[in-house]
Amino acid sequence: MPRPLLLSGGRLLDPSRGLDTEGDLLIVDGRIASVGERVGKVADAEIVDCTAAIVSPGFIDVHCHLREPGREDVETIETGAHAAAAGGFTAVCAMPNTDPVTDNQAAVGFIIRQSQRANAARVHVIGAISVGQRGETLAEFGEMVAAGAVAVSDDGKPVVSAQLMRTALEYARTFSIPVIDHCEEPTLAFGGSMNEGIVSARLGLKGIPSEAEEIMVIRDILLARRTGGHVHLAHMSTHGSVELIRWGKERGINVTAEVCPHHISLTEDRVLSYDTNAKMNPPLRTAKDVEALREAVKDGTIDLIATDHAPHHYDEKEREFADAPNGIVGLETALAVSVTNLVETGHIDFRTLVDKMSCSPARIFGLPGGTLEKGADADVTVFDPGMQWLVEPAAFLTKGRNTPYAGSTLTGRAVCTIVGGRVAYRLSQDTNDARRGRANTGSQGR
Repeated sequence: MPRPLLLSGGRLLDPSRGLDTEGDLLIVDGRIASVGERVGKVADAEIVDCTAAIVSPGFIDVHCHLREPGREDVETIETGAHAAAAGGFTAVCAMPNTDPVTDNQAAVGFIIRQSQRANAARVHVIGAISVGQRGETLAEFGEMVAAGAVAVSDDGKPVVSAQLMRTALEYARTFSIPVIDHCEEPTLAFGGSMNEGIVSARLGLKGIPSEAEEIMVIRDILLARRTGGHVHLAHMSTHGSVELIRWGKERGINVTAEVCPHHISLTEDRVLSYDTNAKMNPPLRTAKDVEALREAVKDGTIDLIATDHAPHHYDEKEREFADAPNGIVGLETALAVSVTNLVETGHIDFRTLVDKMSCSPARIFGLPGGTLEKGADADVTVFDPGMQWLVEPAAFLTKGRNTPYAGSTLTGRAVCTIVGGRVAYRLSQDTNDARRGRANTGSQGR
């Protein structure tokens, strides 16, 4: 029997239950046994001092790339799951663009077994929409859901065929799962490597116009209206997409959307040095887009924050900008980038942040977690909202080092991640002592 675990003296914050109080949280046999009241002494309990920390439902990332099977040199389910725990995530959803593609029951089962062996953050599986992600034939949703898949997506590739997307939305309704789309009109985006605009013209790089995303956003919203299916729009990046999502929600269409930390913190100017760690898809956009996305998180148009964690080998990124692959790692920086660029800027408070990173992902994707309710599985994140730390990629637990935040000082860090009542990650005392100070989060941070 595992020892009881007592999280002592933290700020207990659970937006799903309207909970925001100082107190203790007791975990017994992997479940939350008591929340709120001071517990006092518990026989044989392991005590975690949570003074100055926020204790929240475990963070859930619904969009990451763990590369296994096929590219274990870049990331494995084990390394990705441990990196997730280090970032405060108790669960992640793995995208299907592996080799072979996760488009069948056996592939789903393999990832779940590897997750269990990793013994870190939980790994949920997202199956492919189409066989081989070729956009031609619908994959067998029923078999994948029976094996444990929680959603379907061809992420990394857009679903070009409107008829296939319509059929996917209709079929997914049968299993009450969302269809996640990578919104990109391929003929407009072809050959592009950054946002189309003044900066791309100055650099001599072919750009991707915002309309490449927005055309597919409105198509998917209209198809969701036609079918009644649930479409989830991945990694939104433009102010136009925000307006279209808002339009759909105002009409009761079943559309949800996510934003990544890099799209609410960086602009296309980051590409001026031709740094391939600033190359991603969708690309970094303008300051106007960044501000629109921040406001969309604030007003609820954007439902959740997801990482789009995409590790690459160093040699792959050390190419000409146009030839380098898209993507950055994000599991270990997502919390801090979000605190620094959403909470500290006054756009949202910590209640909203926890909702966007925990409660809403659990609710929208029908996943366990997202609550501190008594009797629930003890998936809990403890984070220090004021800790300032230097991003040093060499210290990451992911195999990837491709981050545009290297050398940046960010605020907010996970100090203890608990999965099923077991401590999956704890910030070392050496690292804790080396922190560079504490930020003043002020009243807005409440």
